[in-house]
Amino acid sequence: MNDNSMQPDSAKPRSEPVSFRQALLFWLKLGFISFGGPAGQIAIMHQELVERRRWISERRFLHALNYCMLLPGPEAQQLATYIGWLLHRSWGGIVAGALFVLPSLLILILLSWIYLVFGEVSLVAGIFYGIKPAVTAIVLHAAHRIGSRALKNGWLWAIAGASFVAIFALNVPFPLIVLGAALVGYLGGRFAPGQFNLGGGHAAADKSYGPAVIDDDTPPPAHARFRWPRLIALLGIGAVLWILPMALLMALFGWGGTLTQMSWFFTKAALLTFGGAYAVLPYVYQGAVGHYAWLTPTQMIDGLALGETTPGPLIMVVAFVGFVGAYVQPVFAADQAFAAGALAACLVTWFTFLPSFLFILAGGPVVESTHGQLKFTAPLTAITAAVVGVIVNLALFFGYHVLWPEGFAGRFDWPSAMIALGAAVALFRYKRGVIQVLLACAVAGLAVHLLR
Repeated sequence: MNDNSMQPDSAKPRSEPVSFRQALLFWLKLGFISFGGPAGQIAIMHQELVERRRWISERRFLHALNYCMLLPGPEAQQLATYIGWLLHRSWGGIVAGALFVLPSLLILILLSWIYLVFGEVSLVAGIFYGIKPAVTAIVLHAAHRIGSRALKNGWLWAIAGASFVAIFALNVPFPLIVLGAALVGYLGGRFAPGQFNLGGGHAAADKSYGPAVIDDDTPPPAHARFRWPRLIALLGIGAVLWILPMALLMALFGWGGTLTQMSWFFTKAALLTFGGAYAVLPYVYQGAVGHYAWLTPTQMIDGLALGETTPGPLIMVVAFVGFVGAYVQPVFAADQAFAAGALAACLVTWFTFLPSFLFILAGGPVVESTHGQLKFTAPLTAITAAVVGVIVNLALFFGYHVLWPEGFAGRFDWPSAMIALGAAVALFRYKRGVIQVLLACAVAGLAVHLLR
C-alpha cells in the first residue's frame, strides 16, 4: 500500500551529481558546526545529507552508520569519511574525515595554551570550577545512555558489572577488559545466541525524502567493491604512514621519549575505542594520568570539559592530553613549550585517527559483507556492555576528584556537589543538551568562585 504522505517527496527530481568542490565546502562547514557529541553530529549529517541535500538515501545512510558502529573509533567521523569515500573515492573520504577533525584540533591547541597560561586567573578558574562537576554528571549520563541501549538482558548486565569490578577493584588494564568481553561475546554468540543477537542498533527505515544521488537502488561504485590488490595496497600505504613518523620520532627522541611514547600509546588507544570516546577515556586516564603522569586528574577533567565544548569528535580530548603533556615536559627548550605542545597535539591526533581512515578506505568492502553475522556482532555486543561498567568507573573517578579535591580525609566540596546535582537533573530529567549544561554550570561556578 502506497503512503500518500510520501508522494510529494517521491515527485522530487533526482539530485544532480555532487562536485568535489561542493563536498569540500560542506565538509569544511561540518567541521565547525559538529557540536553535540556523536548523536548530535550524526543528526546534523542526516539533516543535511539525507533530508536537505539528498546526497544519500535514508537506507544507505543507516547502512553506512551500522557499518561504522561495528568499528573502533569515532563513528561520526568515520561516517563522514565513509560518505565522502562513496561520493568521491579515497580522496573524498580523506577530505571529509580530515575536515571533521582539523577545526577541532586547531581550536583545542589554542584553548589548551590559554588554559595552561591563564588557568590561574580568577575568571578562568571560576569557569572551570563549575565545569568540573558538570563533566562528572555528563559522564554518568553517558553511561546511562549507552547502558539503556546495550544492557538488554542479565548476561549483558553481568558483563557490565564484571568490567566495573575489574577496573575499579582489581585495576585490570582496559585492553584486557575489552579482550575478555570479546571472548565472552564470541562464546556467547555460539552457545547462547539469543542473548547476544541484538541487531545493529539502527534499523533500516522506510522513510524517503525523495530521490538521492546515492539512492537505495544505486549500485555500489567500482571503488567500493572488494579487490585484493586494492586492499593490500591501502594496507601497505597505511603501514608506511604509521612507520615513517614513528621511526623519525625514535631516531630523534628514542623509544622512551615523551613524543614517541605518546604516539605509541594513542595508536593502541585508537584500536580500543569500541563504544565511542567515553569507552576509551578510562584507558587514556589509566595511561596518561596513572602510568605516564603527563597530566593530573584535575587537568584530565578540564580537558574533557574543553572537548565537550568544541566541535568535532569527543576523542579529540587526546589533543589536549598531548599538548599539556609535552608543554610541561622538557621536550624542547623552555622557551619552546608551545611548539612542543602543538607538535604533540598534532602527533597524537595523527596516530589516533590514522586507523579510522584505514578501516573505511581499506576495510569498508570487507567489513560491510559481515553485517548481520552473529560471529562478528556478538563480541561487539559484549564489548559495548563491558564499556558501560568502565564508564561508571570513570564517573566515580571524576566525582572523587571533584567532590573531595583534597582526598577523602579533606573537606567535602558542597558547592561542587550542588552544581553536579543540578547538571544531573538537567541531563536526566529535562533532557538538556551538553553545551547548555556546561554553560550554565560555568556561570554557577564563576559565581561561587567570586563570592568566596
